[in-house]
Amino acid sequence: MAFAADLGKLTDSFVTGSRDIERDVIIIGGGAAGFFAAIHCAESAPDRSVTILEKGSKVLTKVLVSGGGRCNVMHSCFQANDLVSRYPRGKRELLGPFNHFSPVQTKQWFEARGVTLKTEADGRMFPTTDRSETIADCLIKAAEEAGVAVRKRQTVKQLERLPDGRFRIECDGGETSWIAHRLMVATGGMRPGPLMNSLVAFGHKIQKLAPSLFTFHIDDPRLKGLQGLSVAEAEVIIPGTKLRESGPLLITHWGLSGPAILKLSAWGARELCDREYRFDCRINWIPGAGCDDVLRGLKEMKNREGRKRVAATRPFELPRRIWERLVAASRIREDMTWSQVGNAALQSLAGELSAGDYKVTGKSMNKEEFVTCGGVSLKEVNFKTMESKLTAGLHFGGEVLDVDGITGGFNFQAAWTTGSIAGAAMATAG
Repeated sequence: MAFAADLGKLTDSFVTGSRDIERDVIIIGGGAAGFFAAIHCAESAPDRSVTILEKGSKVLTKVLVSGGGRCNVMHSCFQANDLVSRYPRGKRELLGPFNHFSPVQTKQWFEARGVTLKTEADGRMFPTTDRSETIADCLIKAAEEAGVAVRKRQTVKQLERLPDGRFRIECDGGETSWIAHRLMVATGGMRPGPLMNSLVAFGHKIQKLAPSLFTFHIDDPRLKGLQGLSVAEAEVIIPGTKLRESGPLLITHWGLSGPAILKLSAWGARELCDREYRFDCRINWIPGAGCDDVLRGLKEMKNREGRKRVAATRPFELPRRIWERLVAASRIREDMTWSQVGNAALQSLAGELSAGDYKVTGKSMNKEEFVTCGGVSLKEVNFKTMESKLTAGLHFGGEVLDVDGITGGFNFQAAWTTGSIAGAAMATAG
């Protein structure tokens, strides 16, 4: 089925002018977790009316842009104990859910619906079509076949718990209000506003919100004009913290990106926010080697290739232009040979290669990854049902919780797992 941007077929039916539109289950948020919950609920309980309320004009927007438009739907990390280690927040709470609905089941769910997945060298999994529309179409078709209704442009103004336990959801979307026996909030990253205020009024604590999976702004002559260059492996640390990550590193026109930076930003989301995104970033371009190891390699090169120019002879696997910049930063002239370089200059070059400091002056959200650290406190949620411990009948799923993973498909996995559990629980609840 071709991707229907406006979901014309998934419209709701209601009496025009009616004060309240009542549904058995209403899910706020038309993203991965919301759709997965709606599908699981409607398939498990066909007699129950299930409606998704989406504030935007389109649904599944993160699915569509994920992975550069290919949709990094999950990761080939299939063991729950290993999987939870990829989540800076939510590690302990997600262990049980991942044993209940694991990546194995995610893969089986999509493949049973005709979506074949492939695994890339770094473990990320994509549809073999390399098109995110494949995943979106699959979810839309499954929701349509299960009888799920979708209403767009439904921005929540207020949530209210009625005396009989039902929920009233007031929206800026044309209808006056909706009534739900069971309600799920799956809006993605939490934002200050009426919905968050309503959850706080229900007694929920919202853990501090901060961006996660962001890139570093660095204005440094060593990186100027090198945008697009990358190294397959580098080590990045934040001096004065425990933050340290290794992985591919990409130079951009604004600074640094790539998996090493994105993972570091996830683990340090709150700490780096507290520093207002101004800190030193130390790079070891030769991971696994300390300054002494690198210096030894440089001296060996000097003894072996004394007549050759330093700028033109690389003893380590490093892009030529990066090497040239680091040589220049060590005050080694472009025309100097190895035999002309003194010990002080070699020591300086060894430092640039193994522990060069770069001042970070800000951040940008990576175009493929926009994730929020923080959200509904995990202590207030029953992870066997994703139901609030404070408000019966209220469920949560996905990023609205204080749960987030590193880059690589882990945030989608949390959405699939929590969505499936919430959907099943809402289907069987009285």
